[in-house]
Amino acid sequence: MYFDNAGVKLYYERTGSGAPLLLLHGWGGKAASFLPVTRDFSAARTVYAVDFPGHGNSPEPPSPWSVTEYMELIWAFIRRMDIVGCDIIAHSFGGRVALLLAAEHPEAMRRMVLTGCAGLRPQNTGKRTLRSRTYKCLRALADNGLTRRLLGKRVDDWREALVQKFGSADYKALSKTMRPTFNRIVAQDLRPVLGRIRASTLLIWGTQDVDTPLWMGEVMEKEIPDAALILLEGCGHFAYLEKYADFKAIAWKFLIG
Repeated sequence: MYFDNAGVKLYYERTGSGAPLLLLHGWGGKAASFLPVTRDFSAARTVYAVDFPGHGNSPEPPSPWSVTEYMELIWAFIRRMDIVGCDIIAHSFGGRVALLLAAEHPEAMRRMVLTGCAGLRPQNTGKRTLRSRTYKCLRALADNGLTRRLLGKRVDDWREALVQKFGSADYKALSKTMRPTFNRIVAQDLRPVLGRIRASTLLIWGTQDVDTPLWMGEVMEKEIPDAALILLEGCGHFAYLEKYADFKAIAWKFLIG
């Protein structure tokens, strides 16, 4: 099914019955990323799982978006579906959206489970800083007017080669039209909104997560007023799938009882 908001289409799936539960997937994922969650929680809840614009069955956004535009689309979806006060389970990028939604529209949700939640700027290390500066210098050289006059369209090949060498796996996998959206999202630091979140929040984290390291979960637990952090030992960024039985038991207890 599709939800249309001012021409922006959002694919979603609805299953089960009971109080509403909204699932928000990570970057590069889709509604199907939560298949076991949808299967099990629909026994007690009406489960809504969406494909964010640019993912799965949802078309790309009409222009470069930040977390804010994604959040406002989900807020419009919640109101149109008449599920204000729903619970939310979110992974990674979906957590970014959930954090901002909880801060800006506290009435939108009751409780939320965030796993491997993104939204905080990575800590700078010497290696990271050097890599970033090298990339920016080479990109600036590629964008130089003299370089373009000398190399013509070959500059575009050079730029893409820089992306393939220096870009993250998520970034390299994107279409060229989605890359500006990705840049805006990762540049948006959500730490300042954590103190405004009123929803009861359960953070479930893999101890070996390298995409959203454990320190991020520790900061969120400290700065979100009503939050608790639970660790899944030995798991990475997809801890909710790696130890799904544990994740289900914990989330079920928190959301359903």
